[in-house]
Amino acid sequence: MNAIKIRASARASALAGIRGLGLSVSAVVVSCVLFSLTLISLVLMVIGVGLFTTPPVLAATRRWADRRRALAGAWADVPIPVPYRPLPADRRPGITGQVELVAHLLKDPATWRDLQWLFLDMTVGLMTALLPALLLFYPLEAVAYACGLWRVFENDPNWYAFIRVDSQETGLLTLPVGAVFLLLGLRWNPAILRSHFRFCQVLLAPTKQAALARRVETLTESRHDALDTSAAELRRIERDLHDGAQARLVAMGMNLGTIEALVEKDPAQAKKLLAAARASSAEALTELRDLVRGIHPPVLAERGLGDAVRALALRLPVETEVEVDLPGRADAPVESAAYFALSEVLTNAVKHSGADRLWIDLHGTDGMLRASVTDNGRGGARIGAGSGLSGVERRLGTFDGVLAVSSPAGGPTMVTMEIPCATFVSC
Repeated sequence: MNAIKIRASARASALAGIRGLGLSVSAVVVSCVLFSLTLISLVLMVIGVGLFTTPPVLAATRRWADRRRALAGAWADVPIPVPYRPLPADRRPGITGQVELVAHLLKDPATWRDLQWLFLDMTVGLMTALLPALLLFYPLEAVAYACGLWRVFENDPNWYAFIRVDSQETGLLTLPVGAVFLLLGLRWNPAILRSHFRFCQVLLAPTKQAALARRVETLTESRHDALDTSAAELRRIERDLHDGAQARLVAMGMNLGTIEALVEKDPAQAKKLLAAARASSAEALTELRDLVRGIHPPVLAERGLGDAVRALALRLPVETEVEVDLPGRADAPVESAAYFALSEVLTNAVKHSGADRLWIDLHGTDGMLRASVTDNGRGGARIGAGSGLSGVERRLGTFDGVLAVSSPAGGPTMVTMEIPCATFVSC
């Protein structure tokens, strides 16, 4: 086990050194070029040329910054949200629209933070990215000196760290020093690379004020979506009552009136109408139960989310496995949102995926309710306009929940949902 850990640590350190070398080269080349082009474009604003050069240059800068944000998450597990304000969708054509676009870009605080990051990426960022590569590759120079490479520079001796290399003895002395550098790299390279991305996070992440503004916008949109969803749900309930149970109850009342008139004149016909009224009442009761189940399933209220999802899976026409690991019950609104989100995802999977098997995983920990639905269907599911998953995303957004979809062509498809939940109350 120790050998496995040592190999994994060595692999991670070597990978961090190679990645750091790539980052340092890109910091010198790409960040330097983009910083220079941005400054030139801003200066050209004086003569009007910058109106046309600034948007593409800033767009390239944002793509470069987004690339670094993506690497921070993938290589060091350092999340860096995108801070940019959305571009105006109704920009006017011509020079007026161009002026509006440039003004929008220059008023965005993230634009100036990107410019600061480009400058510092060439200095501080370069050093924090280059250090893992130096710790990884610098010991190779010690090996070269120990093997006699110092003779090439015999007339002009070199230095290795603090050792003046001008003989075989001093060349051999570089080996323990190089070993120290190598050990430092094996121990600290991943942490040093992570510090580089932490530095990027300081400038590339939204400020607290921007994050608060974005949060307010998100809550406003979620509130509107919740109101729209509630209004649509009320209209559906009203329509179902009008077209279903209400119509049957009205017909049953008319039948009872007819029965009252026929009970003495034609008892046989009255019995037939009574049987029909009894059947109508049973059908109306079934429809009312289905309607109530659609509003809030009784099993969800009585037995909790886990049993409600198991009951939901039993009604599916596809073989379904359910795994539940919940420490207790979440708040009723959270359970309801998770249940109906899962119900819609399962309905979409049955209708559109072509799968013959589904897996549901439901668990809660660290104040988070997580649920995933996996199918072995054809794949290709996406979140977008007209997709049922968009409605699920809006439903979860009301509770600060998130939806993620992994659905490559050919499958499998995995839909994952997370909803913050303050506590789980033991049953």
